[in-house]
Amino acid sequence: MIIRAPFRASLPLQSNVPTRNNTVVGGDNFAIESHSISYSIKTEKGKVVPILKDCSLKIPSGQFWMLLGPNGCGKSTLLKILAGLLSPTDGRVHVRKPRSFVFQNPDHQVVMPTVEADVAFGLGRFNLTNDEKKLRVAKALTAVGMYDYLQRPVQTLSGGQKQRVAIAGALVEECKVLLLDELTTFLDESDQVGVIKAVKNTLSSCEDVSALWVTHRLEELEYADGAVYMEDGRVVMHGEASTIMDSIEARKASYNNTIY
Repeated sequence: MIIRAPFRASLPLQSNVPTRNNTVVGGDNFAIESHSISYSIKTEKGKVVPILKDCSLKIPSGQFWMLLGPNGCGKSTLLKILAGLLSPTDGRVHVRKPRSFVFQNPDHQVVMPTVEADVAFGLGRFNLTNDEKKLRVAKALTAVGMYDYLQRPVQTLSGGQKQRVAIAGALVEECKVLLLDELTTFLDESDQVGVIKAVKNTLSSCEDVSALWVTHRLEELEYADGAVYMEDGRVVMHGEASTIMDSIEARKASYNNTIY
């Protein structure tokens, strides 16, 4: 399901979020935090247009969270601020480093001729031996289920396989936070599931890595540990994925009842 209709939600922003083991994450264990983030743009005529309005969220370390909401609600803009690609107009951001941003279209960042060469591309700025580079590449590709494609030409890969290679390219630099911008938008159903499972497996094999995944597909929530739901530039729900899914479904049913 793609979220299209607006829903009004009243679930409060949670500062203590349960982990997989039902323990509570404390203030020192968050990989991502934003406090009262606002972001505006100015039109050619000088009019100020608000895109984000007082957005606060906390993402626990080592977990897979999703950021979702209707098209145009500001989720990709917020992700770019968390990635450092945009500067907020107001508010504070803390993201554990190193952090990596994976684009919606893998062709924008998968650029080398073979899978091995592409994943190793970013290691040129590190003082590593060839053996160390090969070990890192092998570990990253194994984490996303693409090691068997090590010597495969990139142009022969499916869209989902290219996305997994892009994720491996982020992991090879030992990032602590993955920021993933609507990776399944251009993929068929089998590739969508493959990419989501690759991220889940990555977090299972690399316990100190956290991920925030932007999506507008409600069904992808079943794979998440937690979620942030946005509307009209605001964070309106923040917490366990199942709770947010139930709330969205209830409001969707209520909305449908008002128009039929």
